[in-house]
Amino acid sequence: MSRNINIAVKTTYQFLQVFNGILELTDKEMQVLSNFIDLGDTVNLCSSENKKKVATELGIKDPNTLNNYVKRLKDKGAITKTKDGYRLSGLLSSNKGATITIKDDRVTSN
Repeated sequence: MSRNINIAVKTTYQFLQVFNGILELTDKEMQVLSNFIDLGDTVNLCSSENKKKVATELGIKDPNTLNNYVKRLKDKGAITKTKDGYRLSGLLSSNKGATITIKDDRVTSN
């Protein structure tokens, strides 16, 4: 059985909500990540400059506080470490859309 479901999203936060069943991010982690993504820096998503901007946007006084979120986002697979810093996981690439296939292998009894 397969189904096609179209989900329209208007914000990065809504886009992340679609994948949250897989990533299991907290609301605050989604806020932090969506702000990093909205900055548009794909080479080093979590640079010091970006952390300052995100901290300001979220009302966080010390940008270094975001290091805790960066670690959690990495541990949950939302971002990956590269030689240049951090980049967004391929799962969350928003190139024109995404196709998700769910294979249902549950055994049902009749």
